Amino acid sequence: MSVIAENLQRVQARLQVACQEAGRDLASVRLLAVSKTFDADAVRQAHAAGQMAFGENYIQEGVDKIQALQDLHLEWHCIGPIQSNKTRLVAAHFDWVHSVDRLKTAERLSTQRPTTLAPLQVCIQVNMDGGENKSGVLPDQALALAQAVAVLPNLQLRGIMSIPEPYDDAARTRAVHAQAHALWLHLKSQGLSLDTLSMGMTADLEAAVHAGSTLVRVGTAIFGRR
Repeated sequence: MSVIAENLQRVQARLQVACQEAGRDLASVRLLAVSKTFDADAVRQAHAAGQMAFGENYIQEGVDKIQALQDLHLEWHCIGPIQSNKTRLVAAHFDWVHSVDRLKTAERLSTQRPTTLAPLQVCIQVNMDGGENKSGVLPDQALALAQAVAVLPNLQLRGIMSIPEPYDDAARTRAVHAQAHALWLHLKSQGLSLDTLSMGMTADLEAAVHAGSTLVRVGTAIFGRR
């Protein structure tokens, strides 16, 4: 068994324990393997161990891997910032985008998504704790953006994505996750059909699961340090 396969087993065990402690079904939380900076062979090893969904932060690097691994029919998620000159690449190659925080970006993705492909699955990135150097729409602007994105053609709005600041205090991280979950529920209460709350990484996946995350984005614990 490869090191990556062993790491995947450990992460899946962590998820199982977290779900048990939170009183949740393991099937209610998806694992996204964040493969940024790791090569196509590392992704192949993870796929051989049963992983199907992979996240990329750097768009051109992600596209190169997507093209190199077309034989595996993987599910690819763009989880990094999207510059205007990269929207066409994202629209043409990825299955999911977690990092939409402006209507202009969503409109470009909608226009540039090939009609031969399934709708691009979209999450709104929300800057829950107001980090100055972090992407994301502010919480009080999330509803308006989500409503505008939800009606665009060739896109399907699925939920929101949150990345808390790297606090030393675990209680602060849990509080931010709880706020993101509350916002997600609020958006759903306004008539939006959402099923995805993308939050939690290697260091805080347990806290995210307890707060209601439906998708955790784990890189270091699977592939190693970058």
